Amino acid sequence: MKEMLFIGIVPGKRGSAVSVLLAIFAALVFFKYIDVIPQIFDRLPAHGEGSSIDAANTGYTETLPFGLWFNLFFDFLREDLGLSKVTRAIARAMKSLIDVFNNILLGGRKGFGFSAIPWPAVAAIAFILGYALKGWRLALLSCGTVLFFVVFGQWKYAMQTLALLFVSVPTSIVIGVFLGILAYNNKAVERALLPIMSIAQTLPHFAYLIPVVVFFGIGHQTGTIATIIFAVPPMVRLTLLGMQKVSPEVVEAGKMSGCSKWQLLFRVQIPSARKEMLLGVNQVIMQCLAMVVIAAFIGAPGLGYRLLIKLQTLKLGQSVEIGIAIVLLAIILDRLSLAWAEKKQDYTANLPLHVRYRYPMLMALAVAVSYIMAAYFPVLTKYPKAFTISTAAYWEAVIDWIVINWYDSLLVFREVLMIDILIPIRDAFLYTPTIAVFVLVAGAGLILGGMYSAILSLMFFVFIALSGWWDRAMITAYMVTVSVAFCLIIGIPLGIWASRKPKRARVLLTICDTMQTFPSFIYLLPVIMLFQVNDMSAIASVIVYAIIPSIRYTIEGLRNVPVALHEAVTMSGSNKWQRLFQLELPVAMPHIMLGVNQTTMFAFSMVVIAAFIGTIDLGQAIFKALSESNLGKGLVLGLCISFMALSVDHLINRWALERRRLLGLS
Repeated sequence: MKEMLFIGIVPGKRGSAVSVLLAIFAALVFFKYIDVIPQIFDRLPAHGEGSSIDAANTGYTETLPFGLWFNLFFDFLREDLGLSKVTRAIARAMKSLIDVFNNILLGGRKGFGFSAIPWPAVAAIAFILGYALKGWRLALLSCGTVLFFVVFGQWKYAMQTLALLFVSVPTSIVIGVFLGILAYNNKAVERALLPIMSIAQTLPHFAYLIPVVVFFGIGHQTGTIATIIFAVPPMVRLTLLGMQKVSPEVVEAGKMSGCSKWQLLFRVQIPSARKEMLLGVNQVIMQCLAMVVIAAFIGAPGLGYRLLIKLQTLKLGQSVEIGIAIVLLAIILDRLSLAWAEKKQDYTANLPLHVRYRYPMLMALAVAVSYIMAAYFPVLTKYPKAFTISTAAYWEAVIDWIVINWYDSLLVFREVLMIDILIPIRDAFLYTPTIAVFVLVAGAGLILGGMYSAILSLMFFVFIALSGWWDRAMITAYMVTVSVAFCLIIGIPLGIWASRKPKRARVLLTICDTMQTFPSFIYLLPVIMLFQVNDMSAIASVIVYAIIPSIRYTIEGLRNVPVALHEAVTMSGSNKWQRLFQLELPVAMPHIMLGVNQTTMFAFSMVVIAAFIGTIDLGQAIFKALSESNLGKGLVLGLCISFMALSVDHLINRWALERRRLLGLS
């Protein structure tokens, strides 16, 4: 079985179609070079502020004012229909709720009359919770993280972040579970929700902030609302998946035992879908934490806001210290929620009350003792600033050492990579005629997914062309393409190497799990330290963030090749290289391509955040739209990125499903 592994298409009719498509694309680019193509088929220009690369704008095709239309529509909703009064009322209610949690954690009149919760109480709760869910290791990690916040002077900011999470996470879960159950019971709702969630999950983080600012104003409540909107889709999807995986026999047994509709839902279906729904809770927590950090741009307080200020003033030592605090918080929240999801529920245990609820009772006792002790020892409520530790000077010294000792080598590396590789690739993307891109996208859709995929992918790119942001979209596409290429060049061989030995695979998957818990902003810190602020830093941050799925899916794909196929190939006398290239990679390719898909989605997500440290792509324009509170412009820019991501996602998924069917794996 000989395979075209990179494209994954069996030679034949499809292979010929690929050749024809590439020939047409090359001809269009060549005709552009010799000025054969008329101007109407030349590059569509980016009008207004989209014209960032003037030399590339040689055509004069009209564009459509999508941003203006969106602004008129949202003005109608906000002013004429009075939606702003409703949204402002929601914002005030959300602010009051956040204030309650903020006052409980840090003290204040809205904290039910209690003083700030003593830090030993939080440390004790973290320890008991970790031990109850997964034993001593998680208990020590959880308690140690709380003590880190205290000793390193991050307590106040960590508690502000937790206050936002205490509001956003439960709200997102309730909304997500409600919509998931509604979609499960009504196919029309499911069909309506799925495309909305697909767009929502591919929209850049910052695209959420602009409409929220316009409708809800500025402040920590606005950041929380943006976080809730961003975190709901994964909860909906996993709730729907969990409900769909409930065995029909289980549902029938519930009906036969006389359950009403509500009893069937709450006593049969939801408990049976518990694992998937708790994984959804884990995803909500991580999405909320990532968004809370980004929501610092619109005034959300906490660790994210503190990190943003330090990054803007280039105080990298303090930035690293705050980044460590965010990473530790992300790790313990991820580990606790996953441990909760994996913990088996014992529905048959008939234990005494004090044994069944021993851990909540221990937590309540720890809180009570901490409050009593804090009345006599104020240090338990407010840790003295004089006793805090800072490693900022150490990190600054490390950065200075890197700059002094590595500057010349890194400068040469940057210049070679930028001048000889990145800039030519960027110019090639900008130079390619729009009509050639249309042909390439539509042809790929036709070959991989049929006429529907061709039309859908083409319409996505036609929208981008007509929006007037083509040049910036091409720069975004160039950055994503280069980043994904580097991710695959590094990630797939690394995954193949790790899959050869179970121990290697476990270690590398553990590293991937840990890195996946980091909020995306954290990845800016090491690349700024190494490469300063430029295009290369932006691409490097995207690579570090997006490489994880390519490694993970390669390992999982190769390890899940059926044992019977391994035995058959071994008995036929194949060596390890023949087995790898003629069996394992072809069979694992659909799974690996899903990893390529996830890598691409991660890259599109991170490329907007990377605009914070360089490049003139769509991400930079979104930052500007956010500062201007220009809802229409921000939404158009977000949709341009989302449509490119959705096109890639659709084509790879269609190919992977077809390939699994042909291999008999579906």
